[in-house]
Amino acid sequence: MRKKIIIMGAAGRDFHVFNCLYRDNPDVEVIAFTATQIPHIENRRYPAALAGKLYPDGVPILPEDELEQLLDAHDVDEVVFAYSDVSIEHVEAQRRRVVDKGVTFSTFDIDGTMLASRRPVIAVTAVRTGCGKSQVSRRITDILRDLGLRAVVIRHPMPYGDLARQQVQRFASYADLQSHDCSIEEREEYEPHIANGAIVFAGTDYRAVLEAAEEEADVIVWDGGNNDVPFLQPDLWICVADPHRAGHELQYFPGTVNFQRADLILIGKVGYADEANIELIQTHARRVNPDAQVILRKSPLSVPDPDAIANKRVLVIEDGPTTTHGGMPFGAGVLAATQYGASELVDPRPYAVGEIAAAFDEYPDVGDLLPAMGYGEKQVRDLEATVNATDCDLVLVATPIDLTRIIDIDKPYMRIGYSLEPADGAIEAAVRKVVGARSRGEA
Repeated sequence: MRKKIIIMGAAGRDFHVFNCLYRDNPDVEVIAFTATQIPHIENRRYPAALAGKLYPDGVPILPEDELEQLLDAHDVDEVVFAYSDVSIEHVEAQRRRVVDKGVTFSTFDIDGTMLASRRPVIAVTAVRTGCGKSQVSRRITDILRDLGLRAVVIRHPMPYGDLARQQVQRFASYADLQSHDCSIEEREEYEPHIANGAIVFAGTDYRAVLEAAEEEADVIVWDGGNNDVPFLQPDLWICVADPHRAGHELQYFPGTVNFQRADLILIGKVGYADEANIELIQTHARRVNPDAQVILRKSPLSVPDPDAIANKRVLVIEDGPTTTHGGMPFGAGVLAATQYGASELVDPRPYAVGEIAAAFDEYPDVGDLLPAMGYGEKQVRDLEATVNATDCDLVLVATPIDLTRIIDIDKPYMRIGYSLEPADGAIEAAVRKVVGARSRGEA
């Protein structure tokens, strides 16, 4: 009798768990995935082309709010929780939903879903979304390039489109972003690496993704998503912590694991954070991960024309996931507007339309800023309409990508961002150590 399982997910980690642990497991029947967090991912199927011989019709992807009905209808034995950047309290609430139905509840097997690579792997993870992982990943690819090594980035999945077609994705140019019909969220993660001269791989089947990346890499850089743990066994595990959300390193799943198991904990954005918050993270690190090296880094703002911000009524566009489910009240755009004397942060809510208005309803704690939501074409067009309807003097675009590649902004705008201060060479030393150890066969 096969054990009946439901996997709770958000289109990414859940598929990886299935592929690693259940796809070819004759002792398990996966009844369905349940989906949340991301718009328009439910009521689809994980395709037969990826699901394996045990699932000739694929696996249904159903809304998470139907979980109780599914448990009743299918006599489910176990529910596996497999998505990220949620509070420990949220995980426990899901546990209660399941256990109250007499069903076993578990979180995903972390080590069982870490794939071994033939190449050295440097994993960059975080305690929450929006901590600054990609700045660190780009710094590491720069270091590897300076060492004469080919660095290939493997990015956490964001499979919002045709899942079978997205089995293995390779991004080496802006044209590749277009050919793969990338959402804004995908572009925000891939485009900065491309601009930095790195090739990026992603997809839905990470065994196949890894095999493809290994053919082009001397070293693989895992650039994690949200606060998820790596899909690959790391030779160097880096965790980025955010002093603007101090304490979250012990409060959000599975970022707590990154914080507890990392070889190096990097606290960024220190130039804009309270010293007490920085010290709190250091105290937590000493308590739960005393062997980790802890380093502090400034994240300088990149502001092309500070004088143009002074006395302006400013609409700030920030990274969508960071300011919605990531719970971050501000980003580089708000910091720049405040630092350089904007007269007002314009609230976009009165001007929001369609799916952007719905996002504000779903995330009422978003501040006076516009989250750059763009999971589908309708949402992108609603974002464009909201920006252009907003009564302001200047738009500060603080997304990781050039948003004007995606939408037309009919008023003056300026791109804002963070960089990572190189500082004392601690990251380079850690990279050199792990690359040298693997080359000598010591790891």
